[in-house]
Amino acid sequence: MKIVATGFLVVAGVVYLIAEYALHSGADPWVGYVRAAAEAGMVGGLADWFAVTALFRHPLRIPIPHTALIRRKKDQLGSSLGSFVGENFLDPEMVSEKVRSARIPERAGEWLQDDEHRRLASDQAAKAIRSVLAVLRDEDAVAIIERTIVARIAEPQWGPPAGRILDELLEEGRHLPLLDLMADRAHQWVEANPATIDRWVTEKAPTWAPQFVNELLSDRAYRELSEWTWQIKVDKQHAVRLALIGFVRDFARDLQEDPATMAKLEVFKHEVMNREEVRRAAGSAWAAAKRMIVEATEDSTSTLRVKIDDLLRRLADMLVDDARFRGRLEGYMTRTAAYVAENYADEVTSIISETVERWDADEASEKIELLAGKDLQFIRINGTVVGALAGLAIHFVTTLVF
Repeated sequence: MKIVATGFLVVAGVVYLIAEYALHSGADPWVGYVRAAAEAGMVGGLADWFAVTALFRHPLRIPIPHTALIRRKKDQLGSSLGSFVGENFLDPEMVSEKVRSARIPERAGEWLQDDEHRRLASDQAAKAIRSVLAVLRDEDAVAIIERTIVARIAEPQWGPPAGRILDELLEEGRHLPLLDLMADRAHQWVEANPATIDRWVTEKAPTWAPQFVNELLSDRAYRELSEWTWQIKVDKQHAVRLALIGFVRDFARDLQEDPATMAKLEVFKHEVMNREEVRRAAGSAWAAAKRMIVEATEDSTSTLRVKIDDLLRRLADMLVDDARFRGRLEGYMTRTAAYVAENYADEVTSIISETVERWDADEASEKIELLAGKDLQFIRINGTVVGALAGLAIHFVTTLVF
């Protein structure tokens, strides 16, 4: 385009020279019109060449004042562009009106009601979860778990809360199934291990006692122990049961009130929390949870994906059918957009000005010139043509008047 525009200027110059020579050689007066048009065309073409070139560089490398405007005014251009965007695009009222007129909640609900769209949204949600897990470093996640869960567990005293929990379990009767299980297992063990009882009696009997006496004592001990465990099993108010319950009640009270018991539990707590297995528990828990989540997001039939799809379906129905919910959401979005535009417009527009300031002046000028270069060369062409027409008109009027 530069060659074409320069070609128009060269043609005008050649025509001017030919016409001037012809007039000096006695040509007809109409040649004067051609010379005037060519002369004005050259002036117009040169003037527009100077104007276009002066935007981006010094014409002929001569530092003429008020040339190379883009290079010199780059930072002001960025600041003005940022101010223009802030005043015309980040006005709170206009932003609020745009958000309201966009009907974002309703359109989002209608979009999500389509099965394909909802499947796409579910896939993107699963991909986002995997991306977050991929970005999150394992050591950071373990540190968070240790600070928020493990440390919180180890920080308070265990005694009072443990005692209150025991009291609540006793009041709700949650201990009764455990007592039944223990009594049943004790009776089953006695029934299944007569040889063990016989060995105990034999080991404790005097060496001089006759064998048949030991057998009688063993048999009697077995029958008495079996009867005793049976009574514990069937009698809900058996003394052993009541003694165990009383022991648990006393222990629960001591956990809440007895400093010695609480101190012993604290010692036990520190021993437990300082074990290597406990310290590794956070890392193991995170690794297992991360693996489970990743596998669940990759499987479209997993419970997690099904829950996400169900959540999106219910959200879509609410956005479309529940005008009150949709209105609240739209109001929240509108207020948020207005707040951001009102309080952070300068920060947003500063991105434009700061970005332009970081540009290299020569590179920015060259890029802008290349972007608008074709139209700029048309300006040169138009200047040559319009100049020629203007020169022709001026010569005609001058001839007509004088």
